Amino acid sequence: MMGTGEFALPAFLALCDSGHQVVGLFTQPDRTGRGHHSHQPHPMKEAALERNIPVFQPDNVNTQQSLDELRDLKADVFIVAAYGQILKPELLDIPPLGAFNIHGSLLPKYRGASPIQYAILHGETESGITIFKIEPKLDAGPMIRKDAIPVGPDETAGELHDRLAQLGGEVIVATVDEIESGSLEPLPQTESETVYAPRLKKTDGIIDWTRSAKQIHDHIRAFQPWPKTFTWFQHADQEPQRLLIHKTEVFDQPTPDSPGAIFSADETQVLVATGNGILNIIELQPEGKRRMAASDFMHGHALQPGDRFETPPSQQA
Repeated sequence: MMGTGEFALPAFLALCDSGHQVVGLFTQPDRTGRGHHSHQPHPMKEAALERNIPVFQPDNVNTQQSLDELRDLKADVFIVAAYGQILKPELLDIPPLGAFNIHGSLLPKYRGASPIQYAILHGETESGITIFKIEPKLDAGPMIRKDAIPVGPDETAGELHDRLAQLGGEVIVATVDEIESGSLEPLPQTESETVYAPRLKKTDGIIDWTRSAKQIHDHIRAFQPWPKTFTWFQHADQEPQRLLIHKTEVFDQPTPDSPGAIFSADETQVLVATGNGILNIIELQPEGKRRMAASDFMHGHALQPGDRFETPPSQQA
């Protein structure tokens, strides 16, 4: 198996506990934690070592040394999940039964590095796991199976990630059984339906208040736990204050003011106008401070005419 992190771990454990033999784990190198003196936990590596499974951690899996190590393992199939490295054709040609990826979306939608976040960002009510045979073109190989689950209206990317990781672990053993038996019926992806989900950047978290309340709500939950969404609070004649927005609620009501305007704030809700509809800000976090209820924040900033959330011109995309 090739994988790294919490998304790949359930599949790795399931394969280890199946009747199939896991002959090796290729995973990303250890990363140092804060302070540069400690290492962050590496659950997949630890699980492999506990089971006496050889672990390989190359910076580049496509080097001649890594290719030779992969050949020496004599694996029939490669299973890949959130590995974080591009696999070149010479590597993909090694396993006689092929290399297969566990992908966190219903392909061909959301090919790329951030499928879970983009599904929520686009307001999808359904997501799932697709297992496909890896080909050189990004996430474009024929699909082996697709398993769908509903997405909750307030579910965050972090929450959906954990559910999809578990689903991947549940379906991968049956998939390898089918690979072994030769009973696969691969289904080509429809290229015209392709949607890409590129890697996220922190600047993608800037909130655009001219969008609808629903779109902003989806943006906020899609970017939890990373990179998070943010805006600036303009209060009276003070300098704008940067805020992370963590949790919101959509009110499907006519917008009474210009986008970004805070028109009501009390102990129960902080209501903000958007391009279409009203957004209730439930939890936020001032820069350098703890996460808090939005109503608590507003207690220290008595609402005045002209108070609003906005994006300063220097920060606009």
